[in-house]
Amino acid sequence: MLEVHLDSWLREFGPRGKESVDADSVEHLLDALEEKYPRLKFKLRDETGQLRRFVRVFVDGSDVSATTGVATPLTGARTVDILHSVAGG
Repeated sequence: MLEVHLDSWLREFGPRGKESVDADSVEHLLDALEEKYPRLKFKLRDETGQLRRFVRVFVDGSDVSATTGVATPLTGARTVDILHSVAGG
């Protein structure tokens, strides 16, 4: 089981604290979260299923958003942190 944490903005749409999820990839992890918390749908991924531009996913502290993204395997991973960055100036 993975321990998943969402940032404070995303907690409005999903779990308020840590969530334990069983998934073998980031894609399946997001599927499970969106199924349990429907309000997360389209907050994390776009219509094509890819991570939104301002969403960062950290697997055991490593940012996988710009590299393997949703295809990242989670075998052996312990924690996933999902952050929604803020843009503007």
